[in-house]
Formats: sequence, C-alpha cells, structure tokens
Amino acid sequence: MIYFCPTPIGNLGDITLRTLEVLRSVDIIYAEDTRVTIKLLNHYDINKKLKTYHKFNEAKASLEIIESLENGLDIGLVTDAGMPGISDPGYVLIKKLIEKNLDFRVLPGPNAALSALVISGLANDNFYFYGFTNPKSSSRKKEFENLKNIRATLIFYESPHRIIEFLKDMREILGNREISISRELTKIYEETLRGKVEDILNSNLTLKGEFVIVVEGNTQKEEMPDIKELLIERINNGQKKSQAVKEIAQEYNISKNVVYKESLNIDA
Repeated sequence: MIYFCPTPIGNLGDITLRTLEVLRSVDIIYAEDTRVTIKLLNHYDINKKLKTYHKFNEAKASLEIIESLENGLDIGLVTDAGMPGISDPGYVLIKKLIEKNLDFRVLPGPNAALSALVISGLANDNFYFYGFTNPKSSSRKKEFENLKNIRATLIFYESPHRIIEFLKDMREILGNREISISRELTKIYEETLRGKVEDILNSNLTLKGEFVIVVEGNTQKEEMPDIKELLIERINNGQKKSQAVKEIAQEYNISKNVVYKESLNIDA
C-alpha cells in the first residue's frame, strides 16, 4: 500500500498521529527533498529509507514506486510541506496508480490554502483554488482574464520575489478587490493582511515566506439583455425565430424556455 502523507506547513506539531503511525510503519518514504524530510523524521525519531520523488523525476520515480508496490512493499510519500498533489508532486503518480488499478490512501492533514481561506474572512461557501500563476507577467495577466468573471472566492500561491508584480497584475485585470494575504502560516511570525489590493501594495509587506492570496470573487451584477430586442434584430436579419431562440439562449446562458416565451410576443 502507498500512503500520501501531508506534512506540517510550518509548525512540526501539526502533523497528525495517523501520519506518524504510517511513516513509522512503511518500508520506504519518498520525499520531495530528503534534506527537508529528514528534519521532520529526526524530530519524531523515525528512521526509514528515504528516496526522492519530485517534479523533475516524477515519471521515473512513479514507475519505481509501482514496481515496489507490486513486490509487496509499503510506501509513504511526502512533500516538503502540506498535501502531496496540491501544487506539489503527486498527481503523476496518482494517475498511474489509478491506471494500474492499484489501491492507495490519502491521509488528511495540513493545507495552506484552506487555512488561509478560513482566516481571510472572505466568503468560503464557494471557492476556486488556482495555486501558482505563470511567472511571466503577460501570461499571468491572461490567466487573470480567464478568472475575472468567476464569482467564487479565488485562492493563489505566490513566492516572495514575485508577490509585488503578482498584486500589480491582479489589480490591473481583476480590479481593486478585497483580498487577504497570508505568509508564514503556523509559524512564529505568521502574518495576515486584509484589505483592497491597493491597500496591500501600499502597506509595508514583508517579502519573506510563501504567500497565500485569497481574493474576493466577481461581485458585479450581471445585466439581463433585452431578449425581445435581440430576437427582433435577428429575425429582421432573416433568421428563423426558432433558430434565434436557440442561439440567444446559448450565447447569453439564458434558459431556452425564457427566450421562447418572449418570442411568442413577436409576430414573425
């Protein structure tokens, strides 16, 4: 069996008892960076064989892990911090395990995105986790363009050396929205700033530690188009009423029945 084990995002005391139990019981532990993982294992007096599993060797290491599983070994997989597979290595292996019909377990535990969402005070009934955006400003702006109409709260990760440019691009494309920006979560110097994007940019932001940015969703009210006017325009241009009803419903994401009822008031 292979276990995907979440690890603390800062405070070593946040690891779960079940994760410790699993790490003590498996034959091999695959780690994103063995230098980071060995500190955690030493803290809890766990002595296990360590191998690497990171984004640069995922394909090769996944095949090696599957071979070990087929030979009856138990394996634990961890990343440097948080949940494997969430903006961290793990997805490639999970896909291969499913393809091979091999059983696996994902243990619950620390996750920076969810912690930051709750602490943000922004709406959390619906949220959209995006993770890291493209490091290039032009590409990042295109990503923001694709996200700007989403009404759910947005969650991003960003590094300290890109956070200022990230916020500037966000302000340009998404507007001066309410945001919450957290860093060093669960650590001694944990900090969360809340306010408009402009406020955060003008604040004395400490450029240290990984950032989680929680962003208010699009709150602009959608204006309902004048359905009757759209129908008349298309019909006058030679389109059949039934076709006009179908296309308007699709283009404006309106119930076809609503458009059809409006069409009954038009002579054609």
